[in-house]
Amino acid sequence: MDKTTKAIHTRYPLPDAYGALSMPVYHVAAYEFADADIMADAFCGRVPMPDYSRVLNPTVMHLENKIKELTGASDVIAFTSGMAAISNALIALAAAGKNIVTSRHLFGNTYMLLEKTLRKFGVEPRFCDLTDLEDVKRNIDADTCCLFLEIVTNPQMEVADLRALAEIAHAQGVPLVADTTIIPFTHFNAGKLGVDVEIVSSTKYLSGGATSLGGLIIDYGTCKEFNAKIRQELIFNLGGYMTPHAAYMQTLGLETLCVRYERQAASALALARKLKELPQIKRVNYVGLEENPFHEVARRQFGETAGAMLTIDLADEQACKRFINNLKLIKRATNLFDNRSLAIHPSSTIFGPLTKEEKDAMDVLDTTIRLSVGLEDVEDLFADIKQALDAN
Repeated sequence: MDKTTKAIHTRYPLPDAYGALSMPVYHVAAYEFADADIMADAFCGRVPMPDYSRVLNPTVMHLENKIKELTGASDVIAFTSGMAAISNALIALAAAGKNIVTSRHLFGNTYMLLEKTLRKFGVEPRFCDLTDLEDVKRNIDADTCCLFLEIVTNPQMEVADLRALAEIAHAQGVPLVADTTIIPFTHFNAGKLGVDVEIVSSTKYLSGGATSLGGLIIDYGTCKEFNAKIRQELIFNLGGYMTPHAAYMQTLGLETLCVRYERQAASALALARKLKELPQIKRVNYVGLEENPFHEVARRQFGETAGAMLTIDLADEQACKRFINNLKLIKRATNLFDNRSLAIHPSSTIFGPLTKEEKDAMDVLDTTIRLSVGLEDVEDLFADIKQALDAN
């Protein structure tokens, strides 16, 4: 069955009393049980029944079930944000004395979670070049709890070979954990590429126009005791479960994800090609471009689409800020994959709290602007970028 069809027609666990076509929003805290034994079974996880909406909610469960159908995953767990999903996944795998092998090419808050938060609890981040397989092998040892990466790094646009990394990790009994936010799970299969745990910021493509915050852990069932750790411990103790209203909004967004993504990805490629014509732009970085150094590995892993994020480099930081100030159609905002196109200067915003030395080590440049391509007409976007550059 087609993925859009599945996204629309996955049935509810229980029939709705009124036959509602969309899953109702269960804005409730607690649930009544028929007897004490059923109540005990629900609280101990022996039956998939909600007991308290901090840990299970029917509206959230419906979203999780839809994504399980689409991905073939063993389980899907929804959280309040992408960062909540990342932190819960890494905490489930890590412990004091363990290390996480990863790259410095990470989203700013993910880097800070590893370097400034988990390190305080005795978890060592080991930063290496994930495109250098020998470097990866040197960093994995008996205390490595996972190999973690972003499938297209933000904003460096680096793409590592997932199959090769999975082979190295699995040979050492180490799970491969991947943040796949930049390419939606409807358009490639992370599990078949060797990913054990997939993490998604559902705030992005899935929410359908930046309607809500959310994050997903997509568990392929290959990592021993991982699911039980999340479901039976961390959701209870950390309280990061998705809210029912966010789940409702993201269930609606899921129904149009394929259509929106394909339009956005096609627009990003067309725009990237046109931006190469502008002399003020020193570099256009988009893995969908044939000359991009990661084009072939990206195409092999993700197919014909390359996401809706690209970056451009201008002469210097001041040129970047003047350009952003001159934009009229594209919005000056963070986030990715809204229906509206967005522009941001990562070095001074997302990575602003970091030192120059840290940013240099992460290849976060003062000259880079990140563009998230929305649903607008490509010619209109190009015209806005051109006038913003000409006004400089």
